[in-house]
Amino acid sequence: MKVVLFSLILITPIVKAESPWPKFVNIAPQAGLTTKMTSGDLRKPFLPESMSGGAAFIDYDNDGWIDIYLVNGSSIEAYREGNNTAENQLYRNNRNGTFTDVTGQAGVGDRGWGMGVCAGDVNNDGWEDLFVTNIGPNILYMNQGDGTFRQLDSEAWKSDQSWSSSCGFGDYDNDGDLDLYVSNYVDFDFINPPVEGPMCQYRGVKVQCGPRGLPGAGDKFYENQGEGTFLDKTAAAGIEQPEKYFGLGVIWADYDADGDLDIFVANDSVPNFLFQNNGDKTFFEMGLLTGVSFNEDGKEQAGMGVDFADFDNDGDLDLMVTNFSDDNNTLYQNEGTGQFLDVTYRARLGDVSWQKLGWGIAFIDLDLDGWKDIVIVNGHVYPEVNNYEIGTSFKQQNLVFRNLGNGQFEEMTSQSGLGFEEIKNSRALLPGDINNDGQLDFLITNLDEEPSLLLNDSSAKGHWLIIKLVGRKSNRTAVGSEVTVRTPGMRQFRAVVGGGGYQSQNDYRLHFGVASNETVEAVEIKWPDGRLQKLENVKSNQILRIEEPVE
Repeated sequence: MKVVLFSLILITPIVKAESPWPKFVNIAPQAGLTTKMTSGDLRKPFLPESMSGGAAFIDYDNDGWIDIYLVNGSSIEAYREGNNTAENQLYRNNRNGTFTDVTGQAGVGDRGWGMGVCAGDVNNDGWEDLFVTNIGPNILYMNQGDGTFRQLDSEAWKSDQSWSSSCGFGDYDNDGDLDLYVSNYVDFDFINPPVEGPMCQYRGVKVQCGPRGLPGAGDKFYENQGEGTFLDKTAAAGIEQPEKYFGLGVIWADYDADGDLDIFVANDSVPNFLFQNNGDKTFFEMGLLTGVSFNEDGKEQAGMGVDFADFDNDGDLDLMVTNFSDDNNTLYQNEGTGQFLDVTYRARLGDVSWQKLGWGIAFIDLDLDGWKDIVIVNGHVYPEVNNYEIGTSFKQQNLVFRNLGNGQFEEMTSQSGLGFEEIKNSRALLPGDINNDGQLDFLITNLDEEPSLLLNDSSAKGHWLIIKLVGRKSNRTAVGSEVTVRTPGMRQFRAVVGGGGYQSQNDYRLHFGVASNETVEAVEIKWPDGRLQKLENVKSNQILRIEEPVE
């Protein structure tokens, strides 16, 4: 591999028309999303009480409207005694801005200590399935196609008592079905939880213990054998590492454009992982060599959420990781050589995040100008910070950044409406178009509170295109597919990634803003097996469903 020791990137100013900036309003109460997330004691004396918050956008009934799955937590006492009353919930989209709780009839109301969720069609029957990560055994719900799910107890994870966090589906061997990566966090003792020690302090204040000082749990990798059957291939695939780290965010994407999916893992308080796919059913950990294990100062950070996207429209996937407070979130620019460069401060994203504790992250085009903007949700883990003048707080405001098209971003939080004025302790962030109007909305989960559903309430609408890919020879969910949209003077690139964010599953549909263009010159699809498909003169302002050709 060619290692680049020094690189100079020139930022060329780009003059672009100012697009109207959207406003967001929280419609969760009137939409029917009124259940609080349970996550232990409000004082948060123990680590698990600060870490829940998963959610998924999933079109479980295939009606073309995204539905919502919310993961719920528990308490230390309820977990010990096995009598948790907080259950996960599935909400059906009523297509009118409201949602109906269908958890009971769907059969997906697990009452474990839930953490995260990912979705994908694991048996290629045309219906998206759900995988739920827990403290304790995880759960695979197989979609029956009739509004119900069947719980499938795989021997691969049935006896695993690990504390799992995020998960993501991707086809690592390009055999046409989805394999599974699960990040595991710490080995936590619920009977005698840690209460004292050098790792139980923050700025001299006694707080919950961990993750440093606790044993890591070690991530898991499962190969799909068909019909929902998986085998543990963690060691055989090269995922098992000599030291067990604290895994949180997970995302699958082909970062080096060699035709197979790689896996990035955000680790808490230790170096991040980037597992490069060798193309022979094995991976090699390349985080240090590619420049994403540490920040530009060579320091490990406390990674939470992740996203891959082409923020600079140069045709390759860049990476952003959210981190703990007293540190900045990190933007890694893909140099196209197998290397990444930390451009956080150059992009004007460093100082503004320093006192925030970031979780969910998403690259999205909010103003439909063809450049991917950034939204990050925040919240501390220590309620004790409210008692001291140290520049941070337990509940925190979320952040919105506008892409200026020249490698830099401008904070737009205060211009983004009432929905972003709310101060909560947020975890998962899911972008998705809940009303199919072409403008992206947000689902945000909040610790100890009801979720937020931020509706994009902008009256000024640019043009857009949403693309739903359906694999036939490839995996049905089309994870690993790539789409290039061409308009006059602009080329946009997006990939169908697996996982991403924090403990969450985004809508798999790809969203493109195309500014004032009523027609898109070309839509070019690269399917996971490398085959190309091209559509020309495509009308904007539509949701386009494209099936993979089989001939």
